[in-house]
Amino acid sequence: MTKQVYASPKDVLQQVFGYENFRLHQCEIIDAILHGRDVLAVMPTSAGKSICYQIPALLSDGMTLVVSPLISLMTDQVGALFQLGIQAAYLNSSLDMESQANTLADLRSGKLRILYLAPERLGDPRLLSTLTTCKPSVLAIDEAHCISQWGNDFRPSYQEIHSFIEQLPERPVICALTATATKAVQNDILQSLELINPLRVIASFDRPNLHFVVEHPRSSKEKLHALLHFIKKQKGPSGIIYCQARRTVDDICEELNARGISSARYHAGMSADERKQNQDDFLFDRVRVIVATNAFGMGIDKSNVAFVVHYNLPLSMEAYYQEAGRAGRDGSPAICLLLYSPRDLHTAKFLISTVSRDDLDPEEASRLIAHDERRLQDMVRYATSTSCLRQQLLAYFGENTADHCDNCSNCLKEWQEKDCTVEALKIVSCVARLAQRNMNLGAGMICQILRGSKDRRILNNKLEELSTYGIMPKTPIPEMHELIDELVNQEILQRSNGAYPTIGLSKHSGDFLRSASKTDGQRFILRIAQEQSPTTSSKTRKKTRSVSQNSKDEVLFEKLRSLRMTLAHEQGVPPYIIFNNSTLEDMCRLKPQTMSELLEVSGVGEIKAKRYGERFLGVLIEG
Repeated sequence: MTKQVYASPKDVLQQVFGYENFRLHQCEIIDAILHGRDVLAVMPTSAGKSICYQIPALLSDGMTLVVSPLISLMTDQVGALFQLGIQAAYLNSSLDMESQANTLADLRSGKLRILYLAPERLGDPRLLSTLTTCKPSVLAIDEAHCISQWGNDFRPSYQEIHSFIEQLPERPVICALTATATKAVQNDILQSLELINPLRVIASFDRPNLHFVVEHPRSSKEKLHALLHFIKKQKGPSGIIYCQARRTVDDICEELNARGISSARYHAGMSADERKQNQDDFLFDRVRVIVATNAFGMGIDKSNVAFVVHYNLPLSMEAYYQEAGRAGRDGSPAICLLLYSPRDLHTAKFLISTVSRDDLDPEEASRLIAHDERRLQDMVRYATSTSCLRQQLLAYFGENTADHCDNCSNCLKEWQEKDCTVEALKIVSCVARLAQRNMNLGAGMICQILRGSKDRRILNNKLEELSTYGIMPKTPIPEMHELIDELVNQEILQRSNGAYPTIGLSKHSGDFLRSASKTDGQRFILRIAQEQSPTTSSKTRKKTRSVSQNSKDEVLFEKLRSLRMTLAHEQGVPPYIIFNNSTLEDMCRLKPQTMSELLEVSGVGEIKAKRYGERFLGVLIEG
């Protein structure tokens, strides 16, 4: 089969993908692969990681293998490549034996430029036999963080990749890519794959188009009200709501549909057929919202997700940023909302403690649980902090940035600083008195002691005899929890790990008690928010609205979106595979009238121009 010859990577970028210039780091990664050098690339969602191996696949003599963790991700990628006229296929459990055989035959014949593989397929003797004759020139490992047991979404099958490489007749160039990886996870990837003198690209994790919001509803009823209020305010076409429990997914989905918000659910308790149907309904814009556990979403390339809501606390910052990052993949403004309540922490710790890890011995499993609990504490600090949310996220991944982003709820709130040194001293003193009795209690019980509760557990343990009993009788419990959270954030107190976390003294507690007791000593300042709903503040609305108004002509955009939906329905593919929202917005901005002008639109390459150009130009010319 004759292969199209391209002069350079940029030639491929412009002719095939329809983009004028490379994004940051893409060019150096592509150049390294083409010169036979291994690569480790840590780049945020929407940074264009897939192009980094797809362009070399079109410029190399050999074919490219891509290890990918989910069927949905492979389906998306292969469907998108087909739209660009690139011969690609996948091998996974969704194919019957005949389809697998046909794919391997296409591989042997040289028809395929790119083959996506589930990691479980790497040991297939038929595949290994085929690869002895059609040797891969590049092995790309997508979602490479799955290889590390210390990272998010660990998958034991990923640790078989090195064995697979050793069975190949010749070692290909290896390119490992991921969106979220701490330094520990990066080192795990390097060691597990035995990368040779790799180019290491650690891009900025910042996603400027994402607006991060944290709210603290005080009850289940208030949390549901906050969710409904938020969704009603959103004008974007689609969104994702993540919940910790399957039952919560079912309840929220039912509530949304009852209120006229078209929604589908997704969790492991459903049949595979129902999960696929609901996922397709979301991808094809047949429903606006999908409510899901974290079983949903890795690799979903849906470009028009305008909001992601975490109804409960995620288990780690890695999980949160990966899931929140599914919003705004096309660069459009998007909102990431976390609804945090203290009871979420108990559920999260329970989930961590009950994870079954048959691949680890008891000592390893214990270390992993302790590691996961530390990651959860980092997530709690994010959810309860009053400082810039973006700065905290980026700092977690080792990136230094400004301490004010003007695009998160904490930066946009109006704050009042209140000297709460006396209240803080009372709380720390209570914890110290409990420590003298060799007792560590949860935050809720500490609040009850300080308020002078007659709770049976307090009286049975004679805690009413403590000198700190009843010394804060009028302080509201939510305010006490806020004070305790901030004391933990400032490491004056510490919260234990385990399913039932307790509050205890830290190495800084004594210094605080001694210093804060003095008139000129350490002060404990609490920042108190003045706005009740940062998701709908005037600053936020103004910021989002101005971006939207400057980026597209609303009427023309809706006409183009309607045509895109028609074409997607005709071909049986998700609308964003035809063109994403950014490309439609660029059409509205440039208003091309000829085919050559259409090729100037970002995201319109030669194949798509031939396939769809006349119909889109018809709408654009009509206006």
